[in-house]
Amino acid sequence: MPLPAVTSSPVLERLREQIGAARAAGGMLRIRGGDSKSWYGNPVPGPVLDVRDYAGVVAYDPAELVITARCGTPLAEIEATIAQNGQMLPFEPPHFGPTATLGGCIAAGLAGPRRAYAGAIRDYVLGVTIMNARGEVMRFGGQVMKNVAGYDVARLMAGSLGTLGVILDVSLRLLPVPVATHSLRFVMDENQAIETLNHWAGKPVPMSASAWHEGELLLRLSGSKAGVQSAIAQLGGDLVADDGSTAYWQALREQTSDFFAPSATALWRIAVPPTTPALALEGAQWLEWGGGLRWWRTPEPAAEIRRVAERAGGHATLFRRGTNTEGGLPAFSSIPGPLAAIQRRLKAVFDPTGIFNPCRIDPRF
Repeated sequence: MPLPAVTSSPVLERLREQIGAARAAGGMLRIRGGDSKSWYGNPVPGPVLDVRDYAGVVAYDPAELVITARCGTPLAEIEATIAQNGQMLPFEPPHFGPTATLGGCIAAGLAGPRRAYAGAIRDYVLGVTIMNARGEVMRFGGQVMKNVAGYDVARLMAGSLGTLGVILDVSLRLLPVPVATHSLRFVMDENQAIETLNHWAGKPVPMSASAWHEGELLLRLSGSKAGVQSAIAQLGGDLVADDGSTAYWQALREQTSDFFAPSATALWRIAVPPTTPALALEGAQWLEWGGGLRWWRTPEPAAEIRRVAERAGGHATLFRRGTNTEGGLPAFSSIPGPLAAIQRRLKAVFDPTGIFNPCRIDPRF
């Protein structure tokens, strides 16, 4: 049965009033949940539209592997609830602090170490309810895959950074926690690691995460006991103790290691085809997602970093600004003309007066 649409409540009326006031005054609003990712993207002007108090799990059906919850629900609460039934969020979203919310998770669209092997957030979004710039509550998608038809607006909200509307609730597809998980460690240089990971990608190896840093490649295997044990015997390497393995992937997901600590040098997130050889940049890096994601601490100019990424067929994001980072430097590469035209049309439909999180993705809108 589809969920009944909730179009009015004290919290929704408060949001509607704030949006209406901003629209009448020709103003802007900065949507905020747990504020754990406010640094991500370009700075946003305007007063805060706080959505933390629109919280709670609306529906959870472990048998159907689907959960629906409101935007202000703490991400930790979602994970604890589904863990009781041996289930997980397959995209392994980073929290970046205890205040992270479900709405912020979806809006940011960020995924953790499992993303290259399980899929992105958008692959698991079944339905979403938003409030547009006219204060209208709109539901897209549903709670099962067969309800996702026509324009897939629900998945469009993943990674939109609040620029298209206020995410009110989300329905997500879940997966069971793998029966067995172990990690292996290998000593090799960067190009060896990239070549090896791409070789493994063409084989039936139950990979669920990979990372290379400072001459060490770590590979996480997840699946059935027999499948994981067979892969361990086939691949070799050194088996990592379970507690050390868990701590490593947790620290990588949450970026709590020294490499990711605040620094004078900016942290760049470079997405490239997994087969891309080592990038010609100075500095230090951490490689993830089978070679498809390269985290860089580099003193190179932003233009050179983006040129190197584009030449490799990818793009570079200024993920965290360093103390030496130029203040006006855009976080994301400029959206190309055809895609910018689509973004403008979407804004015209959902946020015609430019109220929500202006400039967060692109300074032009």
